[in-house]
Amino acid sequence: MLRHYAQVDEGARLLRSGHGRLELVRTRELMVRFLPPAPARVLDIGGATGIHAGWLAGRGYDVHLVDPVPEHVDAALAHGGFTAAVGDARAVDRPGGGADAVLLLGPLYHLVERGDRLVALREARRVLRPGGVLLAGAIGRYMALLDWASAGRLTPDVADRLRPVLRTGRHDPSLGFTDAFFHTPAELRAEVVEAGFAGVGVIGVEGPLWTAFDAAGPDREHELYDSALLAARAAEGDDDMLAAMSGHLLAVARVGERP
Repeated sequence: MLRHYAQVDEGARLLRSGHGRLELVRTRELMVRFLPPAPARVLDIGGATGIHAGWLAGRGYDVHLVDPVPEHVDAALAHGGFTAAVGDARAVDRPGGGADAVLLLGPLYHLVERGDRLVALREARRVLRPGGVLLAGAIGRYMALLDWASAGRLTPDVADRLRPVLRTGRHDPSLGFTDAFFHTPAELRAEVVEAGFAGVGVIGVEGPLWTAFDAAGPDREHELYDSALLAARAAEGDDDMLAAMSGHLLAVARVGERP
């Protein structure tokens, strides 16, 4: 993972493609819907270079970012307006019960073992106050298949290498990206429930038109924008649609009252 992020500009990821820009707009839309109002205390765990933390800080939130990549943390600190530190989602150096909300938008797909994902989710629960909100992101099981196919690059060889990914969720880094786990909606929901959260829901982020955004190209992207957002909103809670079409998933949950 560290080798991968040393070679890519993560700060620009959500801005350099059509589906990235759609993901950014929808993620912000969902944060507005589910986060408590500012000046709530938000822990952005796995927050990379701070694209979400900076936006939330600008809206009046008290944000602290944690990321395992030192270069990401340096870039995040350059934003100003929020604090940041190097850290691991499985052992967060923050007091228990001190956060109103936790963003966990990257760690769950970088933690390829289920046990590690559960540790990270339980850490998120530990640092949240009773009633606090979790927004936990995941990559959808079929994202790599849809990405290769929509770009016209799906060959018989690539399809053969993708079949184990579709069966197990364990991504093959020879297909691009890095070691990762791709969830089904049911798997994501089950992990968040097992970690002790209540009221768990799973939402599709980009919706079913994210591949069309890239196919259209930046010159025609605006023609699809309104339709893509409406499609994402209409299909966001449909598990059948999420399992087959969603690029990213978002689990929304709360911490119940502790005994």
